[in-house]
Amino acid sequence: MAHENPGTKPTEAELTLLNILWKLGPATVRQVHEAVSETQKTGYTTVLKILQIMHEKALVIRDESNRAHVYAAANSQVQTQSSLLKDLVTKAFGGSTSKLVMRALDESHSKEEIANIRQLLNELEQQD
Repeated sequence: MAHENPGTKPTEAELTLLNILWKLGPATVRQVHEAVSETQKTGYTTVLKILQIMHEKALVIRDESNRAHVYAAANSQVQTQSSLLKDLVTKAFGGSTSKLVMRALDESHSKEEIANIRQLLNELEQQD
């Protein structure tokens, strides 16, 4: 079901709809509109148009077998996040993951977040 579209990065509005689809699973335009309306004022036709554009860009797949088309994310949340992160590391951090991590650590001062990061690092070391 995964569709590789490495050159196509979702816009902020498209990411909002993708997050809803990842949460709900396959959904109609109405269902997506209802979910997005909980946090922002967006018209039904705007959601429909964005989903149509996303379909053209292969960011979503569309089941047209019923009267109400059902949309689903073409790629998993992890695949999309990984692609966006690789792009960010390349463009903003010169390909250096450690620079990205150092910047992220500068921004997080929560002891709980630091403890979670330390635990993740320990788990990654144990895998090697």
